[in-house]
Amino acid sequence: MIHIGHLIEEELRRQERSVTWFAKKLYCERTNVYSIFKRESIDTSLLLRISSILNHNFFSYYTKELEQCDFYSTQS
Repeated sequence: MIHIGHLIEEELRRQERSVTWFAKKLYCERTNVYSIFKRESIDTSLLLRISSILNHNFFSYYTKELEQCDFYSTQS
């Protein structure tokens, strides 16, 4: 199962960006960023904003998981 908060945190660190920088881009407090890191799931509109800010497609993790579950072949 995907833990999107951990993936966001990993990408932020990979880009060597600070939590303060990220909070400013999201127009929120640093404490909210730490809350995002703890989330296993996230609202799609927020994930879209985060993907744009970090220039990283976080939706691709869900697409990959769907493909691994063979989701599409069970929908007939």
